[in-house]
Amino acid sequence: MNAPFDTATLADVQANPDGRRVPIAKVGVQNIRFPIAVKDREKAAQHTVATIDMSVDLPHHFKGTHMSRFMEILNSYDGVVSVDALPDILRTMRDRLDAETAHLRVFFPYFMEKRAPVTGAAGLLSYDCAFEASSGVADDFVLTVKVPVTTLCPCSREISARGAHNQRSLVTVQARFEGELWIEDLVALVDESASCGLYPVLKRADEKWVTERAYDNPRFVEDLVREVTLGLRAMEPVTWFRVHVVNFESIHEHDAYAEVEETKRG
Repeated sequence: MNAPFDTATLADVQANPDGRRVPIAKVGVQNIRFPIAVKDREKAAQHTVATIDMSVDLPHHFKGTHMSRFMEILNSYDGVVSVDALPDILRTMRDRLDAETAHLRVFFPYFMEKRAPVTGAAGLLSYDCAFEASSGVADDFVLTVKVPVTTLCPCSREISARGAHNQRSLVTVQARFEGELWIEDLVALVDESASCGLYPVLKRADEKWVTERAYDNPRFVEDLVREVTLGLRAMEPVTWFRVHVVNFESIHEHDAYAEVEETKRG
């Protein structure tokens, strides 16, 4: 057997000085799969699996950061990270890695039960969401929610004797806020702003309702981004937002998009 060795004698290469005088804004680990708990308005908490990026700044005089410490910090939370723990994780990252600023990006699917509009048939829809948080020189927290919907072209409906073309659209809402902002409220806002929302289960009566609902509520991509903007302006907790809408056009090779960004206060 090899004789045990003293780990204290191992060289700490990362802590060596670096003479190139190039500070690094972000250095860390990414694409970590890890369980998280997200606040759920109906069930208090929803357990899902996130993809997490962790990083800190690195002053120019350090050769490298200690990558293993990121994983040690994350795994100290007994296998599940809650959203409420993010500020503590960021503080710990700054302390353990001797950094001025720490950053977290947490990408996760969020599931909501939706019932069909006529029959009430229930099913789950998933929404791609994210938290982007920073602590230190600049404290920040941004919630991102991506909501797929249906849009029907007002021009097509106006000029066609029979029917109108529609397409799937994706609305990405990013928001800074004070207090609480529910993912469910953002999804509901986008659904109401579109020609029609999406449903996981549709029977024939539901499909008829969805088709007619979209026909009665035509939306250009410009209409949709404006409607969502008006709704976010009315949401008291929101201090800043960005809305990005893409129509995956059904009769064109290209996609159409529109974007609005506003600061309400802050």
